[in-house]
Amino acid sequence: MKKKLIAYLGSGALTREDAGRLTHVNVAFGKLEPDGTIREKTLAGEDIEKYKSWNPELKFILSLVQTQSNSFTSVCASKEYMHRMGEEAVRIVTTTPYDGIDLDWEYPCVPSNGQDTCPEDKYRFTELIKTLREHLDGTGAHHLLTIAAGADLYYAECTELDKIAVYLDYINLMTYDLKCGFHALAGHHTPLYSSTGDYFRNSCDQALRLFHDRGVPKEKLLLGAAMYSRMAEGLQDRNHGLLQICRKPFGYGPDYTTLAKDYINKNGYVRYWDDEAKAPWLFNGSTFISYDDPESMRCKAQYVLDHDYGGVFYWEHRCDTTGALLGALYDVLK
Repeated sequence: MKKKLIAYLGSGALTREDAGRLTHVNVAFGKLEPDGTIREKTLAGEDIEKYKSWNPELKFILSLVQTQSNSFTSVCASKEYMHRMGEEAVRIVTTTPYDGIDLDWEYPCVPSNGQDTCPEDKYRFTELIKTLREHLDGTGAHHLLTIAAGADLYYAECTELDKIAVYLDYINLMTYDLKCGFHALAGHHTPLYSSTGDYFRNSCDQALRLFHDRGVPKEKLLLGAAMYSRMAEGLQDRNHGLLQICRKPFGYGPDYTTLAKDYINKNGYVRYWDDEAKAPWLFNGSTFISYDDPESMRCKAQYVLDHDYGGVFYWEHRCDTTGALLGALYDVLK
């Protein structure tokens, strides 16, 4: 089975070499209104056609987020709005260069992101995905339908993974931000495996196994990688900052382009490698930075091959202008 290699593309552009390496591009973002109307991102048209001329097999998927805090919940609560969203999806795949639709609902049944939601969304989300699949199949051609999913137990409990997997082409499992502002511990935010001593344990491996155990076929699961970093400041100089208590929120750090230019073994920052987690980090005595680099990317790609998952995707393409991270993934997956 050919492995997928997928970029999320918001701002920025693809080079000819990028287009030749990728199998799919998720365009971030189209917008879902509470009544099921979709506003597509204007990257469609000339740019997509140009990229497809460089690689005729390259597929473009429109990733959808909500315009209001209740957009997904509102659509899921109404068969009329579900039907309208299905019609909108058909309009997009039949009148624009997009090859499919991706749903980025963060997250069903989870109100912590400032959204309106309800427990019934667990079952209504299944109905929405089924409705979209039926509309897309009604065109007489196969169009892609995918989702981005939270990489932890809460997502597996708040959705019917075995049922929605039947209708989806694949799931982008967001195995990044596994350490973030919700955690008081400086650790790897996108590790392949968990580190001994980490009491907020999660990893790419753990999340993929969880989703597979809940009924998602391996070929429909994609591992998520990061082209940006997470940063914790004001740490004690112990264990080079790894797994130390954060005194400030574990926020976003520089993207990989900036890390390579100004941080990795530069300006007082030292690169360390956790061979258990297969993840690098930087530390300067008080500031900890977690990120993916070419070595960790190669480990992730090899893991996908060894365990026969569907592929790798990453957020976000513009964050690495060096091409080193995509190149590392491609060299293993090709």
